[in-house]
Amino acid sequence: MAKGMSTDARKKDTREKIELGGLIVKAGLRYEKRALLLGLLIDAAERTKGDEVERARLTTIGAKAFGHDGE
Repeated sequence: MAKGMSTDARKKDTREKIELGGLIVKAGLRYEKRALLLGLLIDAAERTKGDEVERARLTTIGAKAFGHDGE
């Protein structure tokens, strides 16, 4: 975290990290190795770059997991 970051910015950063960790748990990946998780995320980022069909496919999967459309 950057030195001199405001309290509000730190709180927002912390909340975002907690929410992102919750996504790992929701996906059923809580007990996977960190290297695997990072590899999955890097691979997904590369595969979705410029591929709107793949982005839409993965967004649909995620929306169903949340129980609604979007996000």
